[in-house]
Amino acid sequence: MMDLSDVPLVDHHAHPLSRPEATADAAGFRRWFTESTDPDVHVQHVPQTLFFQTAVRWLAELLDCEPTLEDVLAARAARPYHAWVQTLFKDANIGLVLCDYGYGGDLAYGHDEMKALLPCPVRPLLRLETLAQELIVEQETFDAMVDAFVATVDRSRTDGYVALKSIAAYRTGLAIGRPDRDEADAAFVPLKEEARRSGRVRLASKPLVDYLLWQAVAQASRQELPLQFHTGFGDRDADLRHANPIHLRAFIEETRTPLVLLHAGWPFYREAAHLAALYPHVWLDVSLAIPLATAGIPNMLGDILGMAPFSKILFATDAFTMPEMFWLAARWGRWGLGQVLQQFVQEGFLSAEEAWRAAWVMLGENARSLYGLRREY
Repeated sequence: MMDLSDVPLVDHHAHPLSRPEATADAAGFRRWFTESTDPDVHVQHVPQTLFFQTAVRWLAELLDCEPTLEDVLAARAARPYHAWVQTLFKDANIGLVLCDYGYGGDLAYGHDEMKALLPCPVRPLLRLETLAQELIVEQETFDAMVDAFVATVDRSRTDGYVALKSIAAYRTGLAIGRPDRDEADAAFVPLKEEARRSGRVRLASKPLVDYLLWQAVAQASRQELPLQFHTGFGDRDADLRHANPIHLRAFIEETRTPLVLLHAGWPFYREAAHLAALYPHVWLDVSLAIPLATAGIPNMLGDILGMAPFSKILFATDAFTMPEMFWLAARWGRWGLGQVLQQFVQEGFLSAEEAWRAAWVMLGENARSLYGLRREY
């Protein structure tokens, strides 16, 4: 099998780490090995997953301890957190991280803290729906909210953001329409009333989500900023019926802004690969499906690479909360890609040189080119 451990990774989509107390005990550690939020799943079923059992074994090898959760937790707790993070990232050979801070929670590190914590550069992504929620609370009128939203997105590049990110798939689905300003204004009213009552709001109104997305894509196009879209599975509020990336086709055809389909659209990775193959401004990311698909990763990548150009595939971890997730995703991803590329060579589909070139392109060079990061490391 091809050993890709020396190929540096550009993790173009991830989330901030949390302070170590968030994952210090068994309950806090186990919960991040599943997309389920049900405590019974965390306690009874996560320990029976391939992902969890392999993780404990691999981490025990790295920590030189017994392969039990209790021993792994004790061994990691005995190390300074900063040193443990550095060990994992260096061993994973992650050279650059693009971070979406819209997901994290009260214990999550901020951007300056992440830069100090990681041994590699970290650049921020701007999460659009989170920005809109904050502005609905802050601004009194629809016009003021839209003006503030457009102004913020308009200075994204100046403010250091390297891409925009949308979770429309979670909230209202990927069949993005063309609502007019009056429809969006009407949708703003009840949300503003909610914001006045509670001091917060969850944006899940389709006319307003879609309207703001079109405002954002205009600004992204002007600044040559890629726009990442969550697609496929994810948090519990993601309805898979509406998160299939094929729903984005009309939106894709109306813009030339670079679009990135996150998470391989799992389980709709064939649809995502089709879109990446069809449109010059669409890229396909394989995070979250890597590492959660575990032993199924080579089958997924085989289908994707059989359809989509290697120049359109991006690697990421979608890791969050604890540094082990970055390390595990890097290890599973390199293993799966190595399996597939080696098979291509054995079958005579690629030369060894072509396979190595494909690995370098997908694991890093595509992202550096797409996000304008060639000088980052």
